[in-house]
Amino acid sequence: MEPIDSVGAGIATWMDQMPPGVDPDVEAARQRIGRIARLFERLLERVADEQQITLGDWEALSVLQRSGPPYERTPKQLADALALTSGTISVRIERLTRAGLVEPVPAADGRSRPVRLTARGRRHWAEATARRTAEELRLFDAALDRDGLARLNALLGGLLSRLEAELGPVSQHDQPRIR
Repeated sequence: MEPIDSVGAGIATWMDQMPPGVDPDVEAARQRIGRIARLFERLLERVADEQQITLGDWEALSVLQRSGPPYERTPKQLADALALTSGTISVRIERLTRAGLVEPVPAADGRSRPVRLTARGRRHWAEATARRTAEELRLFDAALDRDGLARLNALLGGLLSRLEAELGPVSQHDQPRIR
């Protein structure tokens, strides 16, 4: 017998409250996807805390790392990638600079002076990411075999493709919730 998750345990009661015509399988799938996303966010927060950074700081480091050598972006590019205001990104850059994880790059215009990952920042990002991916592997391996994971990816890929075709693309960067 399959274990019952929180959605499975409550979907019948929830469906009793829904308007007529709501498909219970679609509702259950949507709720599961949302809860899984929130639980992965919880995992990210835990790993960030273990690394003594905020989830937002980790995401900024990730944007810089993904940019490739020389691992730098202007504050505006960072703010756009993270969907943050210029004031919020300034505070984040200042905090990361004080921690020695990023450093300013000389530029003609001080307002748009790029920042780059330091060697320490790259190590910190790599350690946090290695910890995250190890935890994710452990969780997936406990729930699915390799064939199940391949089927899940195929199913989610089809759903994501359809949603993107209907609703447009979303950021390729995971967006931490602003609290």
